[in-house]
Amino acid sequence: MSPSLLLLLLLVCSSQASHFLGTVMTYYPKNTYSNGSVTVVLRYKLNFHTCEQSDSWSCLSGSCGTSVVVLNKVDEESSGEWCQREAIMTRQVSSNAPFQLWLNSGNWIDNIKNGIVSWRAVTLVELRNRSDTGKANTSPQTTILPAVRVPSNCQRDFNLLAFDPDGDEVKCRYGITSLSECNPCTPLSVLNLSSSCTLSFSPTSNSNEGPYAVQLVMEDFPRETITLTQTNGTQTMKTVNDAISKIPVQFVLRVDPAVPSCTEGLYLPRFLPPTPANRAQLYTPVGQTLEISISAQANTSTISELLFSGPHNINQITQSAGQYILSWTPTENEDGESYPICFIVQALINSTKYHSELRCVIVTVGPDPTTSTTPTTTTTQTTTTIPPTTTPLNTTAINTTTTQNTTTIPPTTTPLLITTTTTPITTTIQTTAAFPTTATPLNTTAINTTTTQNTTTPPSTTPTPTTTASPSPVNTTEDTTAFPTPVITSLNQFIVGLRVKLSSSSPLSEENIRSTIIQQLKDELRRRGLPEDITLRLVSSMQLGVATTVTPGG
Repeated sequence: MSPSLLLLLLLVCSSQASHFLGTVMTYYPKNTYSNGSVTVVLRYKLNFHTCEQSDSWSCLSGSCGTSVVVLNKVDEESSGEWCQREAIMTRQVSSNAPFQLWLNSGNWIDNIKNGIVSWRAVTLVELRNRSDTGKANTSPQTTILPAVRVPSNCQRDFNLLAFDPDGDEVKCRYGITSLSECNPCTPLSVLNLSSSCTLSFSPTSNSNEGPYAVQLVMEDFPRETITLTQTNGTQTMKTVNDAISKIPVQFVLRVDPAVPSCTEGLYLPRFLPPTPANRAQLYTPVGQTLEISISAQANTSTISELLFSGPHNINQITQSAGQYILSWTPTENEDGESYPICFIVQALINSTKYHSELRCVIVTVGPDPTTSTTPTTTTTQTTTTIPPTTTPLNTTAINTTTTQNTTTIPPTTTPLLITTTTTPITTTIQTTAAFPTTATPLNTTAINTTTTQNTTTPPSTTPTPTTTASPSPVNTTEDTTAFPTPVITSLNQFIVGLRVKLSSSSPLSEENIRSTIIQQLKDELRRRGLPEDITLRLVSSMQLGVATTVTPGG
């Protein structure tokens, strides 16, 4: 045999080595240029035995344009079982017409139970403008570790991450051989797949133990009929039953020998708080480091490491056995996009490996849309005249915004009736409270109040000067405006301070105020829904304080 022929045979054997453990690809459209060309960034995972092995995607159909690829390591299993790398492919195409890429070579790892040898994966990239969003389509976002494990005698669900930035419905199915989505696409006998991307494993016999090639296709479906428009003006309609794009999700499932106990926390690691829930959505702005704390426990086995899949620039911090932090700082190139992160905790007894459940989160680069701002506190002062009859007093709403352990309390549903002395009294009321009050100020305009638990603004202690009212009765018109009934929930304590200016043609003593006005205010406030233990006290000779304590849930 000539040296050249020997070299050729060595190259062929190398390319057919058994080392593949699956792939995943997602994409985000970027820029559209005046000439109709489009830039799209595709991220894909390559899973092999070692970090030196690789393969590249090529054009299957359509105009695939030109590309630049940067490849980086994501994570590596400590015993050398697998290495995952992430490639970022920036591709420029001449138009936004759909095209397909594929990964087509061999071979998967040895002894695959469902008979898969060669690998093949296909991505359909759809970049036409959507009528519902007004922009190009984005693929579903997901990722997966190269290999996941389950003992043959244990039940386990693998809830794959299936997030779509466009809000589409995401579905999973097994690949179809006739569509060149795998080679071949033999489903697993030991797994049941739901369209919502959950793989369910049920206990099986030891004859089914071993590695399986999982070859799935993830697709996005519009939630209503939409139109896709190409740069040349042609349009295509997509109904709720038509997939828009498709991406591959391929990995290895290892069915291991039976374990003495399937209870999580013994042999199989169990996640503990503050580990985020599966499919949780997290947010972090550009340039701000996100830290994901992960905690796990295994009492019989020994936790050895955290395994994860996500952006290549994630950093792992091991605090102690079972205590980890994944930190990631997104860049401006990732602003407004969402990135998947999946992780598993691995434990050992001698050389036997045990996996926790699979958990995944989606991280959106940008501010949390649920974050709200705190309004400012305002105070309004008004003046009204209390007539010498039981004429209902005009009241308006106090709009209250709370920040902690407080409740928005609307005003009363009917006019507030207060019987006063037989002399016309001119009253000036200034509300200085910083909390929600059920006792609506008399004849006041709207008061917007921001509250914090157990904090009040103390009323002024300066005596209010007394003025003389006209001896003639004041003509009034009854205001029957209706207001909602007050609602009180877990408030620990709140205080309202009222500065009341009274004037009368006859002298008013503090005893008159206590026996007449305070008691009537108390009775009316109780009738309006305040608790029975409300207390009112006279702060100074001409100022009135109102205080009450409400037990939680009272």
